[in-house]
Amino acid sequence: MDEITPQEPASPDVRRLRFTVAYEGTPWQGWQGQPNGFGIQNRIEKAMAAVTKEPVSFQAAGRTDTGVHALCQTAHCDVPARLTIPPERWVRAINGGLPPSIRILTCEEAAPDFHARFCAQGKIYRYRIHRSEIMPPLEADRAWHVRGPVNFDLLAQCLAKVKGTHNFARLSANRGFDGEAKLRAIPANTTRTIHSAEFRVTPEGLEIEVAGNGFLYKMVRLIVGACLHVARERDPIDWFNALLDDPTGPKGNQCAPAAGLYLVKVFY
Repeated sequence: MDEITPQEPASPDVRRLRFTVAYEGTPWQGWQGQPNGFGIQNRIEKAMAAVTKEPVSFQAAGRTDTGVHALCQTAHCDVPARLTIPPERWVRAINGGLPPSIRILTCEEAAPDFHARFCAQGKIYRYRIHRSEIMPPLEADRAWHVRGPVNFDLLAQCLAKVKGTHNFARLSANRGFDGEAKLRAIPANTTRTIHSAEFRVTPEGLEIEVAGNGFLYKMVRLIVGACLHVARERDPIDWFNALLDDPTGPKGNQCAPAAGLYLVKVFY
């Protein structure tokens, strides 16, 4: 969870642009810019700078971790007002400098006070699980391979428990705080509201979709991992319920791999 002060509205000498971005996360170390340049943010800012001839900073609706994919990430940036390029041309211009695994899908003018992160009202994440005996090679970085039986009734019970407002201290990882004790000392740090948590059976396996007002570091992957742990009958559902009912206990240790996770949509 990042502690960032919302930026001021754009000044009159710049235009604020809002982008929809999609990416295949396997080659990248997540959205956040990295010193080695392997953040998705690094590559988009580099492509944009080739167009504007000056540095431009992008802000996204939230971080996605190494190996996590996005179907519909939202980001914004400010460009000099003197650049009167129409939105549809920004899409083509930036994509021309990006690798095939990252694509700008849309661009539009945004209000001066729009902020991709702080204006967001919620997100939807989808997690893909492949259940065939043999994992197709082209699915290797796009789904979690789970062999063997899955108890759908137990899976539904776990996901029903997730819905609502809970303290997710035990179903999230610590990022951006001095220590675990400090993180848990203020319940608001780890409390989120989940609007829906459902699964559907697909020809390949399962998809779990979770929508909420916000998500903590590794929260969706830990939810999915814990749900599947119970659904594979490796621990009783009381074990899962305790992860939400008693936020003082030890962290959940069943984290689903990053490869199956997709950011589907950001709500404003």
